[in-house]
Parts: sequence; C-alpha cells; structure tokens
Amino acid sequence: MDVKTFTKRDIAIKVGKNLNMSIRKSIIYTDEVFKAVRELLCEDNDYIRVEIRNFGVLESKPAKAKPKARNPKTNEEIFVPAHKKTHFKPGKILKNHLKKPI
Repeated sequence: MDVKTFTKRDIAIKVGKNLNMSIRKSIIYTDEVFKAVRELLCEDNDYIRVEIRNFGVLESKPAKAKPKARNPKTNEEIFVPAHKKTHFKPGKILKNHLKKPI
C-alpha cells in the first residue's frame, strides 16, 4: 500500500501558490492558523468544538477512565486515567468526495 503523506509545509506551499504569495510568508500564516486551532482545542473546557465551514469539525471531549484496560503486548491489566480525546468529523463537501468509488 502506497501512502502519500503531506506536511504542514506542503499545505503552506499550496496556500502560497493559490494566493500568489511568497512561500516564507505562507509558512508563517499557516503556522499561525494551526497554532490558533491547537490553542483552542487545548483550552480547559471539557467540550470544545472548532467548526471550519466546508471542511469539517474538530472536537475535544473527555474520555472516561478505564480501570481494567489491557496491554495487548503483555496482556497485563493497566489503569488508564480520564483524559481528553479529539475527534474529526468531515464536512459535506469532504464527505461527498470521500464517498466516491475509487
């Protein structure tokens, strides 16, 4: 299976080309956008929702503690404390594109 991986730099280059701006400037702007989204998701609220129209929704919500989780390697029972988890739900345009047959 061949996996194509894109980095934040690839996104910045694409943005720079789309807006006819220098790559250095677009890297700075792209970094700031991702930094802002990260800061919003890391706030102290239990439920956080970042909605990006025509793309999707990023959510941060609490996960319960798991007192009897198992380590699959050693089969040992471990305790997993309560923590926050993230979830991405694609928007309509992205979802419709991903539903197309390959």
